[in-house]
Amino acid sequence: MNRPPFSSEPDRPATASPVNSTAPVDPLFLAAPRVSTFHGTQPLTNASGFFFERDERLYLVTSRHVVIDEETKHFPDRLEIELHLDDANLTRSTGLSMLLYDDGAAVWRQGRDSGSEIDVAVLEIDRGALPESAVIRAFSPAHLQTAFDEVIPGASLLVVGFPLGFHDALHHLPVLRHAVIASPYGIRFQGQGYFLTDARTHRGTSGAAVVMRDPSPSAGTAELPWKLLGVHSARMDMGDRDLVLDESLGLNCAWYADILLTLTAPRESPAADA
Repeated sequence: MNRPPFSSEPDRPATASPVNSTAPVDPLFLAAPRVSTFHGTQPLTNASGFFFERDERLYLVTSRHVVIDEETKHFPDRLEIELHLDDANLTRSTGLSMLLYDDGAAVWRQGRDSGSEIDVAVLEIDRGALPESAVIRAFSPAHLQTAFDEVIPGASLLVVGFPLGFHDALHHLPVLRHAVIASPYGIRFQGQGYFLTDARTHRGTSGAAVVMRDPSPSAGTAELPWKLLGVHSARMDMGDRDLVLDESLGLNCAWYADILLTLTAPRESPAADA
């Protein structure tokens, strides 16, 4: 689904109520920007993502296939994310353009697991390029769910994203889809680095955060009281399913979020490697 570049001054319906723009909003909505891919000025696709912060560095997290997908010949050269400019007036936003290559070299980070690509990518955000008034809520290593036994089978989760690009276009906010754990959390499904969720998802949800409310946030997570469990990747289906007789499984892959510790680890300098 193609959409025009972001506008910092969106059109407002004549009936829009200012009360909607100033009501308190859960910080979860401010941690998940809309992602659009481009090749030059040509819009390509819409996707989801979220902010992750570590050691004062800020990253955008999304799916690897959002930044490159050889199978579908999807080769964008830049992304745009949408940023809020005023937490008291959510109708104010702007777009931030992020190049995906520097002198032909990819600037995002990705990883491998059991000999295959992990469908997660992180792209560092230049804080100097952010507007001074940018409103950002970011997950951190403290938000990662490390106690596997606390996530019971059937646990209620949320997927925070932009299915088919759909969202609150006036206030620039994602939507939430309800999900439940569909495979034992902490066990790699089929030996891969993901678990399964049971949720209704669509294209455009790729890269969305899969979260669970934190009932007892610590000092480091109080501003964003959610546990980060995974990164939504794609719907899962059976290759031998009868497309006429059998419905889709309705299951999804979510890569374990602890991959972010690897992808945001400080890189060694050439001197350190010598």
